[in-house]
Formats: sequence, structure tokens, C-alpha cells
Amino acid sequence: MMKRRNTRPRAFDPDPNAPQCCCDMPDCASPAGYRAPRSRDALNQYYWFCLEHVRDYNARWDYYKGMSTAQIEAQLRADTRWDRPSWAFGQSASSRRAAPQDDDILDPLDILGQHRQARAERARAQAAPRTPSALREPLAILGLPWPVSLEEAKTQYRALARKNHPDTNNGSRAAEERLKQINVAFTIVKTHLLTENLEKTG
Repeated sequence: MMKRRNTRPRAFDPDPNAPQCCCDMPDCASPAGYRAPRSRDALNQYYWFCLEHVRDYNARWDYYKGMSTAQIEAQLRADTRWDRPSWAFGQSASSRRAAPQDDDILDPLDILGQHRQARAERARAQAAPRTPSALREPLAILGLPWPVSLEEAKTQYRALARKNHPDTNNGSRAAEERLKQINVAFTIVKTHLLTENLEKTG
């Protein structure tokens, strides 16, 4: 009995439409048979690698590299609905088109203006990156907002250290305890920012 030959390509077989060229990895002369996107902004433009280098490239690929937490969340929300607009359940297209805008309504007492300001403040709060939970207390001790740069944290730390040093407060025990808290808070913030910078550049 003849054994039927399996003609299906294996998952790691080269792309039959690959260009006849060498691997795009510098100093590699192997044939290029596998494609990989150049960046998240150019998913239809490809590098062509050999099997070894496409595996290495894919292992290092990070679609969200360089994006903030808010940008990643927005991208994930868009992906779950295939980048199509969405509306509240039960809201018809005609009602969306007919919805009046605040600017279309005569408001001599500026009653709607208060609502517009509240909505703007909510929008700003939602757009701002969320403070990492581990940094909330240290940032509060240092009196710093989030996000913050390492240089800003250093400047604020120096100012607080000078202000709360026991030598400038007649040897006050309260100032000494406050300085200890400031030192711990700054160490936590500095470590987080240095780790974050390494992850972005790595």
C-alpha cells in the first residue's frame, strides 16, 4: 500500500513569495525566506530574514514599546472592537446625529458652562497617566505629581532635604524623622524611574 505524501507546508518553511535576496541582518549571507514587520506603524513593510534571525527578531519584538500606559489601554480598547467606532447599547444612528451640542443652546446664565468645565476636568483626569500604586505615597511625601522625570525628582529631593535637615532645624527630632521619610521616598521613586528608563532603552 502506497503511503500518501503530505504536501502541506510546515509552519517553519520559508515563504514561497520571499524575494531572492540575502538576510537583512548585517553580515548574514543566508537566504532570506521569512518576513517580519519593520515597526508597529509599518506592519505591511517587511524585513526579510533567515530562519535564525527571524526567530531572534520575533523574540525581541515588542509592539507596545515606547507607548505610555494610557496609549496601550487605548490601543487595546481599539483592538477589541477592530478599530470601529462604538456607541452605547440602544442608541440609534439618528439619535446620535440629532443630539444637540452645548454650543447650539442659548445659555445666558452660563449654566451649561459649569457642566462643560466639569467634563473637561474629568477628561483631563482620564487622559493623565495613572500613578503606579507603589509610588503614590512616596510622591505624596515628596510633593510631586505623576508623571515626573528623574531630574525633577532630584531637584525636589534636594530642596526638601535642605529644608528638613536637623542642622537647619536646631536638631529637631521631628525634622530628622521627616528627612528619613524623604530619603526613603526618593529612593523608591529614583529606583522606579531608573528601571523604567532601562526597560524603554533595552
